[in-house]
Amino acid sequence: MKIRGAKAVHYDSGPNMTPLVDVVMVILIFLMLAGTFAGAEHYLVSNLPFRTNGGGGAPTSAVPDDPPLTINIDTNATHDGYIARVDQYQATDRDRLAAVLTTLRDKLAAVGQTPDKVQVIISPGAGVRYKYVTEVFETAQSLNFAKIGFSTGH
Repeated sequence: MKIRGAKAVHYDSGPNMTPLVDVVMVILIFLMLAGTFAGAEHYLVSNLPFRTNGGGGAPTSAVPDDPPLTINIDTNATHDGYIARVDQYQATDRDRLAAVLTTLRDKLAAVGQTPDKVQVIISPGAGVRYKYVTEVFETAQSLNFAKIGFSTGH
């Protein structure tokens, strides 16, 4: 006999959680297995030097590096060109700069430094236009200098 006014009790308290737990367990097992197969070759490889004993950064090599070939570029007096200074030489156009760099390249080749090993640093002044910097860069590159970098503040 059913009592009037009594409410039916619902034992259904939400969605069935069994499939969700099963899926989470499968994903967890998959990640655990995938992590065991990942060897050292899957991690980021770095060529940074290791610190052996105490602070000091990278170890220095026994052979000192050759000094770089620095090209200082400044604007000329009329601000319509540039003056490139390399060692004791001075150039005001592409042809003269090519002649100066050829002379220096031959001097360096005489002591065993090939142009692809010589580091060239182009250091433009504050008011130098970019077209002059690119002209100096292209001139150095046309003479087979491979290690060309830029510097500021000469």
